[in-house]
Amino acid sequence: MTEPSASPDSAPNLVQRLAACGPSPSGDDVFDVFVEWVAERGIALYPAQEEAILELLSDRHVILETPTGSGKSLVALALHLIGLAKGARSFYTSPIKALVSEKFFDLCAAFGADKVGLMTGDATVNRDAPVICCTAEILANMTLRAGEQAAADFVVMDEFHYYGDRDRGWAWQLPLIGLPHATFLLMSATLGDTTKIEESVAAFTEREIVKVRSGKRPVPLEFSYSEEPLLETLHALVSRNRQPIYLVHFTQREAAEQVQGLMSVDFATRATKEAIARELKGFRFDTPYGKDMERFVRHGLGLHHGGLLPKYRLMVERLSRMGLLSVICGTDTLGVGVNVPIRTVMFTQLCKFSGDKVGVLGVREFKQIAGRAGRKGFDDHGYVVAQAPEHVIENKRLEKKAAETGRKKFVKKQPPKKGYVAWNEETFQQLIDSPPETLESRFRVTHGMIVDLLQREDNAYVPGGGYRRLIALIGRCHEAAGARSRLRKDARQLVKSLMRSGVVEAVPASFGRGQSLVVKEALQREFSLTQTLSLFVVEALAAFPPERPDYALDVVTLVEAILEHPRAILARQEDKLKTEAMARMKAEGVEYEERVAALEKIGYPKPHAELLYALLDAFVERHPWLQGENVRPKSIMRDMVERWMSFNEYVKELGLERMEGVLLRYLSQGFKVLVQTVPDEAKTDEVIDVVAYFRTTLGRVDSSLVQEWERMVVGEAAEAGPGQAPPPLDISRDKRTFYARIRAELHALMKALSEQDWEEAAATVAQDPEAEEGEGWDAARFREALEPFVEEYGAVAFDHRARHADKTRITPDGRLRWAVTQLLSDREGETGWAVEAVVDLREDQAPEGPLVRVLRIEG
Repeated sequence: MTEPSASPDSAPNLVQRLAACGPSPSGDDVFDVFVEWVAERGIALYPAQEEAILELLSDRHVILETPTGSGKSLVALALHLIGLAKGARSFYTSPIKALVSEKFFDLCAAFGADKVGLMTGDATVNRDAPVICCTAEILANMTLRAGEQAAADFVVMDEFHYYGDRDRGWAWQLPLIGLPHATFLLMSATLGDTTKIEESVAAFTEREIVKVRSGKRPVPLEFSYSEEPLLETLHALVSRNRQPIYLVHFTQREAAEQVQGLMSVDFATRATKEAIARELKGFRFDTPYGKDMERFVRHGLGLHHGGLLPKYRLMVERLSRMGLLSVICGTDTLGVGVNVPIRTVMFTQLCKFSGDKVGVLGVREFKQIAGRAGRKGFDDHGYVVAQAPEHVIENKRLEKKAAETGRKKFVKKQPPKKGYVAWNEETFQQLIDSPPETLESRFRVTHGMIVDLLQREDNAYVPGGGYRRLIALIGRCHEAAGARSRLRKDARQLVKSLMRSGVVEAVPASFGRGQSLVVKEALQREFSLTQTLSLFVVEALAAFPPERPDYALDVVTLVEAILEHPRAILARQEDKLKTEAMARMKAEGVEYEERVAALEKIGYPKPHAELLYALLDAFVERHPWLQGENVRPKSIMRDMVERWMSFNEYVKELGLERMEGVLLRYLSQGFKVLVQTVPDEAKTDEVIDVVAYFRTTLGRVDSSLVQEWERMVVGEAAEAGPGQAPPPLDISRDKRTFYARIRAELHALMKALSEQDWEEAAATVAQDPEAEEGEGWDAARFREALEPFVEEYGAVAFDHRARHADKTRITPDGRLRWAVTQLLSDREGETGWAVEAVVDLREDQAPEGPLVRVLRIEG
């Protein structure tokens, strides 16, 4: 059986088929339509799938615990169809945005794009659609703000074992205790005993809940324990045609080192390598770590972890789905639904650092990862292999060698002293045989939760208002009686602090006696604790007058101060500063002890740190519920802007090749705060240029952010209701930001030309789609065009501290077309040379790539 795929354009989707049943389709109609639709795709429902769907049609909640690959997504699809048939609204939730986005596109294919919306916190599309894909936290916040009034009639909670997550479990529990009218489908391959959850949901909703469970895997698993060296184990697996093999590591560094170590071995045939080369045609490995990634995949090896750029991870997933990668080295993200189809899962170890200590893997975590083995529709069996500890394998080899040579004694290799807990074959077998740990409730009460709950529009009409609802919510949570009592006490203290701060006030109830607690109306629109210190950015801007010379940089500093620390990047900054200081002190003849003492005082840059701490202290006095929060001054985005560095330059300078994805995520988060949190009235032309710089930088690395950014800035975010397509986007409507983007692209080009980096120059401009081969502006053409300039003037001058606006001319040239001229200078000033270019949006008003297309460069 295979998962549903997008139907041909000519075939009616599920909504169209349902419409043919009339205005009020029955449960039998829904079931028949669904079964017919899946049958056309060669799918026959498993008994557990059919049972779960029939229970949902009977208005019962369902907990679905079936192995990975057994078609849980198909049951979820059926629940959405039931919701559509009833004219109701359904939600799909999962723990990670990537999985939410994947399901969004799957559901668009099944129901039509007009019926499906997306809400991840980063992007919102078609928010009023009858089917919504969102992260669990989004639905939890909706539950707090609307409760029983929330338009969430059917809810799919995927990867439901996250209910027991220490930090995020509250988000999986809130809908279960706050949406009494909803029908729930709770899905996971590793749930364990859910008796308490079942009893609670049944009592709260006054409806039956059914657990549908099946231990039968579509692709059975075979387990083995290896005490042979890793390479020998891999060779044995490949010789038995058990690839693709996913080598599981628990740090990104170990995965990267492992794939490098496998480069000396040939796991791919010549034909496979030729097929890989064909698939990679046109793919750009254009970042510092890209060269390594290219070497790996062309050799038939994959690398997959969160420190990689998304485009590299997606490329590895695509090649894996095509069966072109024999071995993939990755991290345990495999257990969260990452789309890497494999035949064999191989654990390099059975212990990991959990954040507090090193311990043996939990049963649930082990089964989540192991369950990814075996490709439905391709494999008869999946294979799970665990390697013995390295010192055990080495001692076995030494013992054998000693026996062969007649020696009785040999020096045994000792286990690692750090980062290790012993495991053996018995440990492995226990992980296989044991049921997943019982899911424990992780409910908690926070200031943010209280504020969301008190912002319900109808609180003034309810005796006790939001506070009564808060106490009722705690009473329904799944914690033990003693824990609920502590939560009520905590809630009282938190509410009192909010009242002392003036955020919450008591108002007379609109009917009856007593009072209701509400958030002050003046704060309703702007106040939110979703991003804890977003309001701090808005208020602290007053300390930085726009006429300051470095105002734009100070805005960036404020934004960075509320972002989480990317500790690996900050450590590299600190190492670089210490290395430079050590070299300088050595050259100056400073004594060793003095050098060491001086180095201890060096840390990563923290612009305006004292001022920011003082501003926060004053802010917390006005908003005491934020007691304990802190700003985190740092300079990563500011450092890049000050020196106008490209993404690749920054990666190379700090040695972040294996952490490109970490830098990209950090810049993306800061970019969104710049766009969404800094008020428009605080955005001077210089700030707009900085925003455009980051937009160009991010688009150069990963263009997936581009159109969402344009919608936010231009103000055309899709507000279409069900059945309506989002409005077309024209990025030129806001001339201020549009011209800033053009300038940013031209400045990136000028910087590349000044450094005579012809490859980078070619990557920064749009190419003419109608140009013949050899006529585009590639590296060779840029070099040839600039040779006369270089001979006469030397290098093109580019000062990253200047805006260069006076050297850039943008002139409308008809509708949706602009003529662009960028003057070239040498160190002495004007040269008479210019880049003549065009921006043409007549065919596409929101292109993802560069806008500027060079026509000529001449004097």
